[in-house]
Amino acid sequence: MARCKFSGIAGWIIVLVLVNMVSLVPARAHCEIPCGIYDDHARIQVLLEHADTVEKSARLIVELSGKSDPQSENQLVRWVVNKESHAQKIIDVITSYFLTQRVNPKQKDYIERLVRHHAVILAAVAVKQNVEPKYVAALIKSIKAIADYYPEHNHL
Repeated sequence: MARCKFSGIAGWIIVLVLVNMVSLVPARAHCEIPCGIYDDHARIQVLLEHADTVEKSARLIVELSGKSDPQSENQLVRWVVNKESHAQKIIDVITSYFLTQRVNPKQKDYIERLVRHHAVILAAVAVKQNVEPKYVAALIKSIKAIADYYPEHNHL
């Protein structure tokens, strides 16, 4: 039987380093056990909040784009990054939570749900690529189109 090269304190240090590295990986969904603790309606509200942030970001990008002073250019870059980030968060919640845990092929309206959730992803990609208000409006509309699947309820 082969003996481990790293035993004693050296082995424990390696184990601790590896555990620490794994613990630094961010969790993207609530969990994938599944634990049974879901608040789908709250996630829809978070998606709408992200969409509001995208809307504000796009509006400020347009306002700042005509200015050439360093402060305005700095803020312009920050708002572009912010818009990208919040659009990506919408995509992440749809893919990592709703599509993996809440949309199920056994549902009678599976295809409709899949299409509607995919529409949110496509709308989020569109707002990453554009600053016109119509793209944000389409994103909000697509999020509201899936909201009926996830009504508010009391967890008690």
